[in-house]
Amino acid sequence: MRHKKKGKKFKRKRDQRKSLLRNLAINFILKEKIKTSKEKAKETSRFVERLITLAKKDDLASYRLIISRLGNNKEAAKKLKEISQRYKERNGGYTRVLKLGKFRKGDGAEIALLEFV
Repeated sequence: MRHKKKGKKFKRKRDQRKSLLRNLAINFILKEKIKTSKEKAKETSRFVERLITLAKKDDLASYRLIISRLGNNKEAAKKLKEISQRYKERNGGYTRVLKLGKFRKGDGAEIALLEFV
């Protein structure tokens, strides 16, 4: 049973899954909009929303936590700090997943657009 188990596995091992989410999150933060499969977009959204909440605290400890979770990508961490300033008054729901109604030709996965609100 999968009680209290959060997140998708994407048929990958733990390290590969962490790397996938980290890279999707970095690209999303830097470009502020990415197009990917619906499931990956939802998981990336969860990951990035937690990082934005951390960045809103605006102290050294949270900044170091963000850098460690983004794999020492300081450029993305600085950009995340700028993005978090936009959402100072907002309590959550910083991202939006729009289903495009298209399906990828290779595997038939539904394509979605992930963007900031």
